[in-house]
Amino acid sequence: MPSLRAVRSFVAAAKYQNFTRAAEALCVTQAAISRQIRELESYLGTDLFKRVGRSVELTTAGSIFFDAAQLSFINIAQAADRIRKDHGTSARRPLTLCCSPAFSALWMAQRLPSFFSANPDIDLNLVTTQNFLSMEPGVYPDIFITKMSRVRDGYVSLPLFHDVIYPVCTPDYLEAYPEIRTLEGLRDGVLLNLSPYGRSQVAEHVDWGVWLAIHDIDIESRSRDSLHYFNANDYNMLVQMVLNDQGVALGWDHLIGPLVDQGRLVRPVELEVVLEDTRHYLAYREDKEEDEALGRFREWFMDQNGVPTAT
Repeated sequence: MPSLRAVRSFVAAAKYQNFTRAAEALCVTQAAISRQIRELESYLGTDLFKRVGRSVELTTAGSIFFDAAQLSFINIAQAADRIRKDHGTSARRPLTLCCSPAFSALWMAQRLPSFFSANPDIDLNLVTTQNFLSMEPGVYPDIFITKMSRVRDGYVSLPLFHDVIYPVCTPDYLEAYPEIRTLEGLRDGVLLNLSPYGRSQVAEHVDWGVWLAIHDIDIESRSRDSLHYFNANDYNMLVQMVLNDQGVALGWDHLIGPLVDQGRLVRPVELEVVLEDTRHYLAYREDKEEDEALGRFREWFMDQNGVPTAT
């Protein structure tokens, strides 16, 4: 490894394109910056700068090394900041929350303002993933929102709600295609389908084929003249397509229920599927059982979902 001090001097010089300004920023002499740069260039066996008058410009090798070095320093700073927040004495109370992208966009985004207004001293760090079993090293959320009853060792899981799934479209789309008021009409219409590809396989997956089969309709019997069938593993995209009058999608009530309540989406048929054997869970770190900030978020979240908390 090259000298960390030399790399730090190089990053400053590359940032300011001037050795004197880099020296001022690091509170050292210009000669010290020049010496560190020469040391680094000698180690790498190539020039990192082209001298242009009083300024300097990165060579091709210098640009490559600067990109890597700068990113490394940023990562170090962010890691140090996380550790300080976790173990320091700041009045701010940080919490790291992990959930799916769909849950963050469709559930969290519209409800968090009420949490922040009631808890101005808590800072939330939200991490989204589709695979809760394989996350980056060092990511140790305080809270998971997931369909896994046991997400990791060292977490306490609290049961939440069952999945309730039903078709949704816009009022305008329903008016334009009234045939989707029947299951056969739905089967032959434009279906926007959530595929399982690339998504964490931790629970049963309900797509249009499964949903229709539960109601005794075989999706394979779609007419050859049926409208198109679109697959995507991005639920946020599917919801946006529905809102743009592009078809019918399956709606998970905890995610799109507010859109139905607002009248932006409607249910072309009243049938639904309720997954009685599975639930969503809030899992929190057992070693933070008595953490005040975590406790406040837990109580707020459970209240938002109509789940009583133990007293």
